[in-house]
Amino acid sequence: MRYGWIKVAAYTHRVVLASPKDNARLLAEGICEMAKQGVKFVVTPELGLTGYTCGDLFLQEALLQGSLDGLAEILCQTATCDTVAAVGLPLVVGGKLYNCAAVICHGRILGVVAKHNLPTYSEFYEGRYFAVPPRVSRQIELLGQEVPFGGYQVYQCKELANLALGIEICEDLWVTDAPHSRLARAGATILGNLSASNQVAGKNSYRRLLVRSAAARCQAGYIYCDTSPTESTGDEIFTAHNIISESGYVLAESTPYGSGVCVSEVDVDRLVYERRRISSYLSDQTNVTVVPFSIGELVETKLSRSISPLPFVPEGVGALRERAHEILEMQAHALAHRYQHIHAKSMVIGVSGGLDSTMALLVCVRAADLMGIAREQAIHAITMPCFGTGKRTLNNAKRLCKLLGVPLRVINIANTVKSHLKDIEHEEGTDLAFENSQARTRTMVLMNVANQEGGFVVGTGDLSELAVGWCTYNGDHMSMYSVNCSVPKSLMKRMLPYYAPGELGLQAVLNDIIDTPISPELLPAVEGQMVQKSEETVGSYDVNDFILYYLMRWGFAPKKIFQMMQIAFPHLGAEGAKESLRRFYRRFFTQQFKRNCVPDGVKVGTVCLSPRGDWRMPSDAMMTLWLDEIEGLNV
Repeated sequence: MRYGWIKVAAYTHRVVLASPKDNARLLAEGICEMAKQGVKFVVTPELGLTGYTCGDLFLQEALLQGSLDGLAEILCQTATCDTVAAVGLPLVVGGKLYNCAAVICHGRILGVVAKHNLPTYSEFYEGRYFAVPPRVSRQIELLGQEVPFGGYQVYQCKELANLALGIEICEDLWVTDAPHSRLARAGATILGNLSASNQVAGKNSYRRLLVRSAAARCQAGYIYCDTSPTESTGDEIFTAHNIISESGYVLAESTPYGSGVCVSEVDVDRLVYERRRISSYLSDQTNVTVVPFSIGELVETKLSRSISPLPFVPEGVGALRERAHEILEMQAHALAHRYQHIHAKSMVIGVSGGLDSTMALLVCVRAADLMGIAREQAIHAITMPCFGTGKRTLNNAKRLCKLLGVPLRVINIANTVKSHLKDIEHEEGTDLAFENSQARTRTMVLMNVANQEGGFVVGTGDLSELAVGWCTYNGDHMSMYSVNCSVPKSLMKRMLPYYAPGELGLQAVLNDIIDTPISPELLPAVEGQMVQKSEETVGSYDVNDFILYYLMRWGFAPKKIFQMMQIAFPHLGAEGAKESLRRFYRRFFTQQFKRNCVPDGVKVGTVCLSPRGDWRMPSDAMMTLWLDEIEGLNV
């Protein structure tokens, strides 16, 4: 439960129809087993103590009393479990029968929720037996306990403020005025649904869509528990198709007709952050009963859900191909519109043979094609070798432009840089002034050529470099339009192969560019080979992008990111993860002044550092809180 991870489960037992005693035993065993596995919230099937298809037997006193006896047995058997469980049963209150879920913990009944929406159409006939509950809860006596009944109830954990539970039952998910919306607005971060959803062809995908949609709209965890195939051999069949979703993403899903057990971890800190971030997210506890509960000592949750080391990169070849196409189209359409809006005659771009400039050049090519302007007319590509330029990158720049049909102008800036260093009386040595004079000279050349040609400079720098300030102020830091500004290196590197389908020559060049170590090439090359590698100074870009994603997208504290890094990057070890955090945060805070004056550039993802859009941060903000937390990490 530390760091907001809550292990949850949907648990479907082998329903024994009209036998509460057997079902109570099976449910108690399942809840206890889930508790042993560290599950803190378990959802079981709708009317699980009796079975859903009992029909007119629901009106029989024997079945109703058997259900109460079964609930009492479950309370007794699970009294020592540090787990909240939702158990389904029919319950008579005030002379009316309701389809209910008893929410229990430590042998106590926290509350009883009743189903609001009773399907009475097609194969469903619930209106024959059950009543619609009151919209506002009231106190009732149940098994010797005073508990809230009906209405809308949110169960609030005393030990963990971000953990709040809400319950709805089957059809409640499918309607327009769904209870989960009100429960989420009242603070419920994890929603449970006790269901008996019969199977028809195509229903799996639709059921999944509904669960994902509810979780996404409510920014919540959603646990959907279906009933067992043993429920019926009549006109309906059930499959135990259980789903756990978080903010619209499926964390776990049971195979239909399978074990009926579905376990994962919901990150309630992430959910609460997203609700806080989204100004249109409404909060309202009107006519909602809040019930406190205690879950016991906060312990570390052992994670079973995967944590990708590449959060910016979609999983699967198809998804990555689609993402690559989508981003290229966004960049190119934005660039084409800027080109036409300012009545430019050309796009001027520096091509180094490295990753960033390659991506930017591909965007320029696509923009030219979109506008119907010949590439050789629309694009002025310039490569500017100097002291640190390697043979490999220079050759790749030339090959790339030739294959794309873009004329490449070679302007050696070495003499210009030497003259400038002499003008400022720079002493011998490869210091920062030596390096940055090259970067600024390159930008000066690009800007002046743009003026000369009636064009504008297309920037090549990316999100990852901007995050750690790995750019020369008023050098590669500056352009007239920045197409890569919200594309991280970890994603760019993996997208490039999809921009040359079937073109073997271009594919070979792109692959070699991807394999080339990332470098600004500002230190003198040795025998034509680069000696400067960016990641030796700023750290792994994959690791930096991981930290950046969880810092910005979800607002996670360093201690939580540290925990996740040890799963995503086991090769780093605890000390390596700590050092990576320390280095990233220092650079992130000290380099904000560069981000406060970056040029326009299209936002293509959920993380962007534009001072006009997603990230407004003072350049003088202190980093002490974050660094102190990092220094306090146990390694």
